[in-house]
Amino acid sequence: MKRFSIFLASAAALFAAPVAAQTTAITGGKVVIGDGSAPIDGGTVLIRGDRVVAAGANVAVPADARRIDATGKWVTPGIFAGFSRVGLVEVGAVSQTNDTNASGSPFSAALDVQYAINPFASPISVNRAAGVTRAVVSPETATSIFGGYGAVIDLGQDDSPITEARAFQFVELGETGHSRAGGSRSASHIQFRAMLDEARTYARNPAAFDSDLLKASDAKALLPVINGQTKLLIHVESANDILKVLELRKDFPNLKMVLVGANEGWRVAEHIAAAGVPVLASALSDLPYGFEDLSSTQSNIGRMKDAGVEVAIGMINDRDAHQLRYSVQYAGNLVALNKVPRATGLSWDEAFAAISSGPAEIMDLGGKLGSLKAGRQADVVIWTGDPMELSTQVDKVIIDGVDQSLSNRQMRLRDRYSNPTPGALPKAYDR
Repeated sequence: MKRFSIFLASAAALFAAPVAAQTTAITGGKVVIGDGSAPIDGGTVLIRGDRVVAAGANVAVPADARRIDATGKWVTPGIFAGFSRVGLVEVGAVSQTNDTNASGSPFSAALDVQYAINPFASPISVNRAAGVTRAVVSPETATSIFGGYGAVIDLGQDDSPITEARAFQFVELGETGHSRAGGSRSASHIQFRAMLDEARTYARNPAAFDSDLLKASDAKALLPVINGQTKLLIHVESANDILKVLELRKDFPNLKMVLVGANEGWRVAEHIAAAGVPVLASALSDLPYGFEDLSSTQSNIGRMKDAGVEVAIGMINDRDAHQLRYSVQYAGNLVALNKVPRATGLSWDEAFAAISSGPAEIMDLGGKLGSLKAGRQADVVIWTGDPMELSTQVDKVIIDGVDQSLSNRQMRLRDRYSNPTPGALPKAYDR
């Protein structure tokens, strides 16, 4: 009996002991920290568990570390999609697979995308295989100017995608917003102010709250926005609308605003910079989709950057549910733009930061995500070459320190039909 007790005690101690985190060293590659600094030749990225321990030159590698040779390749933080609807849509035209908005719901600001994000949706694996590891996911609006809570997710190969739930509230205050509010910008702005005022009324006496404008749940959802606890992502495009949005600070000084889209931001860049409002901008819009972005130019981001605006790349209404991988191409085009006479682009280092640490910083997650600085989550991508060159392929993706599969439905279909052979079933067409 005594021996059995000793055995049980030893077994309990064994199972209670913490498992040592695996250490991985990626060596010999061109390392991009992602914070706007220049790439480091022959660098090393050291990962322990789910965190980056060190990245750069002359990093000591423990003897027991798993080594990944990246000689001749590039090693970067994962791509952070600054604005998207990924995970909310499988087939846009099929309503059963589209959770971007709730057109039949009586709720608006209280809606929360964390309950709709599908980690098994095919765009997740497709974009993961292209090096996208994190994404800002926003709802669309339906019957109100407010769309609800958005989230930040990882694109890992698991069933727990949420990095930060209720990371922000989304509102439309451009052309879409004025159509939602009744047909004019006057209506959208009075609705915005009225809804925030109703939220203040709710805060004073929740039990007695009664409003024809919004539900108690919506009012409650807007309270952290008014108090500056939750970011407010505002879709706005025209220079005039941007100026009107910036004026909202006079009545609501605690708003933590982030502009989304901002195709005409370059025209009022000094005002945006002076207000200290960051921008998740569409990267290469130069053909207007409507009257609100007649002055679109591919130099928009470069000009805002030169004016002192904190700016990163987002993809609102630009295949934002399926093609986040285009972010890398867009960043590369902003670099190439510097070769166009009178155009304004970004340097390579600035452009990569605009799709890595830039969005993370704007979402107040720069201390955790978006770069290969020590202590950040280990989201790492190994590329066959310069990630902003179209011919470059992804060699390996690591999210939270875990190796990810690069397989996806498109690749499997390609492999299936690249070399078709006769099978048991007849051909669809036979001459």
